[in-house]
Amino acid sequence: MSHWAQIGERGTVAGMTLMVAIQRHLGRWPFRLVLWPVMLWYFLMHGAARRASQSYLQRLDPHLGQRPLARWWCSYRHFLAFGEALMDKVAAWSGDIADERLGGTGIARFTAAIDGGRGGLILVAHHGNLDVVNALVERHPGLELTVMMHTRNARKFNALLERVTGRPRPHVLEVSEITPATAQALAERIQAGGYVVIAADRLSLSRGRTRCLDFLGGRARFPEGPFRLAALLRCPLYTLACVRESDGFRIDFELLDDTRDLARRQREPWIAETMQRHADHLARRVQRHPRQWFNFFPFWMNDTGHLHDDTP
Repeated sequence: MSHWAQIGERGTVAGMTLMVAIQRHLGRWPFRLVLWPVMLWYFLMHGAARRASQSYLQRLDPHLGQRPLARWWCSYRHFLAFGEALMDKVAAWSGDIADERLGGTGIARFTAAIDGGRGGLILVAHHGNLDVVNALVERHPGLELTVMMHTRNARKFNALLERVTGRPRPHVLEVSEITPATAQALAERIQAGGYVVIAADRLSLSRGRTRCLDFLGGRARFPEGPFRLAALLRCPLYTLACVRESDGFRIDFELLDDTRDLARRQREPWIAETMQRHADHLARRVQRHPRQWFNFFPFWMNDTGHLHDDTP
């Protein structure tokens, strides 16, 4: 099975810049007219991503296994949702998403957490569009926010975001470069009221420690790193999600646990229980908004990404 990070970044900055210009100067519908053939080309030419998409969608609706045309159509719409999400990222970092388009309890809960004076670790996933929650950070200009992520396969798009919006991305820390000194710096940042954001649904290139969990009717490997970091940092552990709903976005910010009083002998059972609880929580979100799951690679342990599909 290919690692997701080895798939690489598709497209060029010039092509993405053109798509951004169409949306910003001509509007959403002209952008969509261009997006449909672009994503159709990507859908047809990149078989591994397409098969992973169809395999995932078939987990949610087993009847798609007997309806290949419906499965392909649902998968293409899955790709379209991903294309639109990329443009939502640009709109978010450009400040083009009005407050009235933001719903859910996340904004109020995030403000309450900050007002409480304690920092924390925030778990996110590749579901929905987390760049929209830039709106949360803009309400608190003095907030220290560190994003831990794999950046090597998204450098072109990150460069595009900074260039077209004129705004720098938040402080990003490459996940593969964590050292004891880094962990100490993160602990100090959290103690000072800052927040650290980390994805809990992607394995690192070094693989690291993983745990096999029940997820959407199958067994999938999730990284232990975010949860071991939470146990080490002794802080509140939150989940953050943002999904598109019609023309708006729903933001949810929830307390998952607090490791301040977690004893060392309790770490292993806590990690096992909390990881499965988080996977269950993520599964419920994915089932509510299935086309906003943006992991286009074989995700489950028995998922090779191969369906009855003889095209590239």
